[in-house]
Amino acid sequence: MTSRYRYYALTASLLLQVCLGAIYAWSVFVGPLRLAAGLTQTVAQLPFTFFYFCFPLTMLFAGRLLHRFGPRVCAMTGGGVFGAGWLVASMGGLSYAWTVMGIGILAGMGVGFVYVVPIAVLVRWFPASRGAVTGFAVAGFGGGALLVSQVAGALIGGGIGPFEVFRILGIVFLAVSVPAGWLMVYPPGSAPTAEAPLAAMRIVRRPEFLVLYLCMVMGLAAGFAVNANMRDLSVVGGSGAGLIAVGVFAVANAAGRPLWGYVFDRLPSRTVILMNLAGQAVLLLSAGLWLRGDAGYLAFAALVGLHYGGVLVLYAAMVVRIWGAAQVGQVYGLLFSANMIAAPAATLSGAWFDAGGGFLAPLAVIGVCVVCTAVVFGRTAFFRGV
Repeated sequence: MTSRYRYYALTASLLLQVCLGAIYAWSVFVGPLRLAAGLTQTVAQLPFTFFYFCFPLTMLFAGRLLHRFGPRVCAMTGGGVFGAGWLVASMGGLSYAWTVMGIGILAGMGVGFVYVVPIAVLVRWFPASRGAVTGFAVAGFGGGALLVSQVAGALIGGGIGPFEVFRILGIVFLAVSVPAGWLMVYPPGSAPTAEAPLAAMRIVRRPEFLVLYLCMVMGLAAGFAVNANMRDLSVVGGSGAGLIAVGVFAVANAAGRPLWGYVFDRLPSRTVILMNLAGQAVLLLSAGLWLRGDAGYLAFAALVGLHYGGVLVLYAAMVVRIWGAAQVGQVYGLLFSANMIAAPAATLSGAWFDAGGGFLAPLAVIGVCVVCTAVVFGRTAFFRGV
């Protein structure tokens, strides 16, 4: 297998992540689902919340499956389950439970199987640029939201119901993700069988893991609360501005991943993570100033998306730096379970909105928590030399 194959793996990784990132466009579906099925904002967010419970829960086991079966099997299986989930979701017109099951459970499990595969594969094909290539590996996850949000928005605007859109997307996802998964293989001689999987309790008991876990929970919560409610977030922006904001967030999210990865390769890890946490805290605490008009609304979407994109790169790259490339699937799978703690931020923010409280209060609460997290991280001695 020649070194040229690494660019095939790079392209396949991007295609996979473009499909998997469709969940980031969820706020495009919330309004149409509320109208089509008579749902509240809280109930309409259930697939998003379940997704970010099942996704990391599956990743807890996916790291060991990656060791046992290899990246190709995990990627093709995950891509198939993910696409099938969107097809199941299309039956939500009969009962909304099908949409919760399809996107929240099946699609979440599918992403859990495949998400870490491009990272584990590409850090072996590109060992000299692990931060940047990790960012690129997951950039499509953010960029996919731009494509899906605009396509779905156009289809719904043209009179196609949200459940039919789910069916169309499911067919496309199956056609793209399964073949792309077939290209996911390690370079010759670099399979991780040389190192046995670590005991999970040995990992989670390490203080540096616990602090990274806290940081990831708060970084994700900040992104979820904004992303899942993006279309309804502005107090003045109309539906047109909301759809644009979803796209802006998606572009910034995708661009932020290789950008933060590039910075991670060139600055101390501690400095970069503190920069990311501080930026998120400032944005959430000043949200009321940004959301007074459409221009500020779109700028807020871009900046939050940019910082959120960093969350999905910095901690993966930190795992590689601390535990090594051979253990990234297992350790990052454990760390990624932070999504399960952070996911309710989207639903709870929606519930506060349903109660007439808007979004500023929950964003401020999360912002204060991010500040406290940054203090804990900055005072942890282990990271001062990393």
